[in-house]
Amino acid sequence: MSSGKPPDPPTGPWPITFEEVVEARRRIRPYLPPTPLRRYAPLDEAVGHGIAVWVKHENHNPTNAFKARNAMSAMTVLTEEEARRGVIAATRGNHGLGVAWAATLLEIPATICVPVGNNPEKNEALRGYGAVLVEEGRDYDESVAVSARLAREANLTTIHSTNNRNVIAGAATLTLEMIEERPDLEAIVVSVGGGSQAVGAMTVARKVKPGLAVYAVQAERARATHDSWQAGRPIPGTSADTFADGLATRNAYEMTFPALRAGLAGFVLLTEGEMAEAVRLLLRTTHNLAEGAGAAGLAGLIKLGRELAGKRVGIILSGANIDRETLRRVVSGEL
Repeated sequence: MSSGKPPDPPTGPWPITFEEVVEARRRIRPYLPPTPLRRYAPLDEAVGHGIAVWVKHENHNPTNAFKARNAMSAMTVLTEEEARRGVIAATRGNHGLGVAWAATLLEIPATICVPVGNNPEKNEALRGYGAVLVEEGRDYDESVAVSARLAREANLTTIHSTNNRNVIAGAATLTLEMIEERPDLEAIVVSVGGGSQAVGAMTVARKVKPGLAVYAVQAERARATHDSWQAGRPIPGTSADTFADGLATRNAYEMTFPALRAGLAGFVLLTEGEMAEAVRLLLRTTHNLAEGAGAAGLAGLIKLGRELAGKRVGIILSGANIDRETLRRVVSGEL
């Protein structure tokens, strides 16, 4: 556990420093080995435009998602007193799974808040890790408000999925692994819910490979960060109705939005059908399961195909926790 001393402040719009990423990697490495980075000839052919596609398999993490990095990074800096009191987080699934998993290993009490009607298989997994599950609110953003209230009442430490420097530093470790293994990458296409992956990627790229272009993608039905990016200022969204759980947010976030605004090479929106097709394509060409958010990077790459023609591009299969009914709808073509 940490002594509680905060790191030195970052500069400009960047919420974290590269040194924080290196330190996060040191903390999480005993629990999380590097995930595979692989290329598949059938996937290259399907994407076309002469693009060489490198897939970062975050679905191979213990919770089947990159959020395990974020949570472990954030929870290994807690003071002994914070760890004793316990933590709380709001989630649609993967962030909460990461927190609950890390809490089990570190022997920290965890409370996880999810919206009513949340993915039942993710709820089952959360309970399986021993977390106290609170089902309240109509979507992720309302569950965040619930978690803030409970944190005040029970004096718990909030592990926010985005507005936490150590969470973002944890997410950045995956890009550090990608660039170290494939320093010839020319672009990365990253899905955005809160923005930890994208801001983490840009933080690493600025230090290790400044020419690396980072593109963001978001669901049309949960487009608040995209629209805020286009407008140059945060604009609250009205909808988060997407089957891509990890993208289902209605707000841009104060810790990531300035960096997204300053550093992204581009930002595109995806339909439900485009993400569903990317799930099917990953299953066919890599034989890996992806949830909607996990396949969004591929869907965005396909949409950006002409712009990225002939380049070596990394995408992140960020999560595989798709429930059985949603998978049935995707595979059958209903989505």
